[in-house]
Amino acid sequence: MNFEFVGDLFIQLTQFAAGLEPWQQVGALFIFGMIPFIESYLGSFIGTIVGIDPFLAVPAAVIGNIVCTFLMIALASVVRGAVTRGREGKPMSKGKRRVAKYFERLGVPGVSLLGAIILPTQITAPTLVALGARKGAVYLWMGIAIIVWGIAFGFFGDRVLTWFG
Repeated sequence: MNFEFVGDLFIQLTQFAAGLEPWQQVGALFIFGMIPFIESYLGSFIGTIVGIDPFLAVPAAVIGNIVCTFLMIALASVVRGAVTRGREGKPMSKGKRRVAKYFERLGVPGVSLLGAIILPTQITAPTLVALGARKGAVYLWMGIAIIVWGIAFGFFGDRVLTWFG
């Protein structure tokens, strides 16, 4: 799979944010947090490298990511409830079996914290709910993962500015 589009999107979003007024940049980071593959981590990084205080950049991107991901969890829960009501389970596809294998091995905490390396939280969270994970556990661990990744990349962006700025 070619992820060159993520790099191009990252550059375009960085240039877009850099051209905004400071008060508008925080709003843009909130929206960036909602974009799959950008999310809290790259949103926080973009914010810090364009000069936004990390204490504003990280929460803006994190809150945007949490809002979007939590809406996806709620939607997945409603859909799963409607689809599975009164039905027996069908055999899983190869892709679902692979995700289910990691889910069984790592549990909700492991998939939530490590899943961001491979897939956006907006995909991982509803998948966990569809596989039968407790909705409350998915909310909790996805929230923790989004915050941890956002802080880590905000700190990294701040360090990059210190080293090269």
